[in-house]
Parts: sequence; C-alpha cells; structure tokens
Amino acid sequence: MPACFFATDLHGRTARYGKLFAAIAAERPAAVFLGGDLLPSGASPPAEPHFHDFLHDYLIPEFTHLRASLGDAYPSVFLILGNDDPRYEEESFCGDAAAELWQYIHQRKASLGDLAVYGYAYVPPTPFLLKDWERYDVSRYIPPACVSPEEGCRSMAIDEMDIRWGTIHKDLTALAGDASLDRAIFLFHTPPYDTPLDRAALDGKLFEHVELDVHVGSIAVRRFIEHRQPLLTLHGHIHESTRLTGDWKTTLGRTVCINAAHDGPELSLVRFDPEAPAAATRDLL
Repeated sequence: MPACFFATDLHGRTARYGKLFAAIAAERPAAVFLGGDLLPSGASPPAEPHFHDFLHDYLIPEFTHLRASLGDAYPSVFLILGNDDPRYEEESFCGDAAAELWQYIHQRKASLGDLAVYGYAYVPPTPFLLKDWERYDVSRYIPPACVSPEEGCRSMAIDEMDIRWGTIHKDLTALAGDASLDRAIFLFHTPPYDTPLDRAALDGKLFEHVELDVHVGSIAVRRFIEHRQPLLTLHGHIHESTRLTGDWKTTLGRTVCINAAHDGPELSLVRFDPEAPAAATRDLL
C-alpha cells in the first residue's frame, strides 16, 4: 500500500490546504486522514481569502478538482470535525455534494483494505465557549478554568440528558464494542492524557489559586488505547505539544500514537505506512 497522509487543525488556512493538495497530487497516497478543526476560526490570519461558505466555496470545489485530476488514483479520505468547527456544518460534510469526496467517520466505522478505521471528534471540557464537540471525559469533573459542557454555547441543540450524562468513556465503549482492534486505526481530535502529545503551554498558570495541569488530553482516550491496543491512533487539538516536548509520536503499549497539530504557519504533514506505523515521518511544508 502507498503511504498514507495525516493532517489536522488546518483551521481553514488555504495555504496549508494548498500544500496538502499539492502533496496528494504529487505523491498519490492510498488514504488521507483529516483530524478536525478544518474550518476557519477567529484564529485565522486576516490575510486569508474570505469565503462566505468555506465548505461549499473552497473545500468541496478543491477536493472535486483533485478527484477529477487524479481519477482512479484519488485517495480514500477520512475526516472528522474538531472543537473549533460548528456542529451545524456536520450535515453538509455528510451531504450529497461530499459523498464521493470523503467519508465522514465521527462515531462510525469504515474500512481501508483489511484495516478498520474509526473516528471520534469529542474533546474533554476546555475553557472555550463553543461546546458542540465537548464531552465529559470519564466523569462529570471539570478541570480548573474550564467551562462545563452544560454551559457555554452550541450551534445546534442536542438532548440535555446527553449533555449532562454523556462521557467520552461511554462513547468509545459503544463505538468499538467487542471488536478486535489490532488492525484498527482511530482518528481522534483529542490526544491521550499525560503523554507528549497533550502538553499545553500552561506552565505556572493559576486559576483561583489552583495550579493548572499542563496535560489537557483525554483520560478516557488514554485508558481506551491502553486497554484495547489499536494498531494506530491519530490526534490533534493541542497545537503546541510538539514544540514543548519535541515529540509528535509516542507509544502506549503496542499502539503508535501520533499528533500532527502544529502551532506555526506551516502544514504539518505526517506520512505513514499502516503496516509499519512506528516508522512514520513528519514534515513541515
């Protein structure tokens, strides 16, 4: 199988997308994984071209052009959204216009050859106010300085009981069931807790006299990986972790875990062979 690509947290930056499309056209990977935070946010630079509807005015036309130019060499594309992406866009990502361009896999299972591919977009509570993709982690605990999933705002309504009692732990248990995961790739937005992949720039910071934890990933995701041991897990969300730790790749037991998020202007592109994920490489383009 040709190499696979992984990129995440592009935040609507067309320069990054352009580099990704050029690399796909040149190298023709078997698959492309996009790990959420795909749309523009308030952090996008003012110089970015303005699109009234980024998905329909940019993403779908660009992927459509790429598919037409590559023909049978067009890769399988798997994607999820992230905590900066409004949930009301989910319907369009699943709509007819996108059906032949990518597979939207949040809380779903897909396949790549004999590999199972799962997606999961939720992250544990953050200080940010948009709560479309936030979930309690293993319990209803809220870290200091964070805002509860029951507060903040949402771009669309969901069941109040689900907001109050849903957890990442419960979701992952239901998503994977009792399937063997030794040939499975998981596309997460959040990284696993207390690893080089979830290190935030919170050193020495206090909230109401309480020191903040510099690790902000998911305890549920870490426990899931340690217990179920999928082949490979792909993550984003924490942009600065690689700069702070020097590591974008780690292992939990037999599982290789990769975070492709990046806090610079470049595209962080990870290339990996599913048969040898520990040999993955990362380039800043």
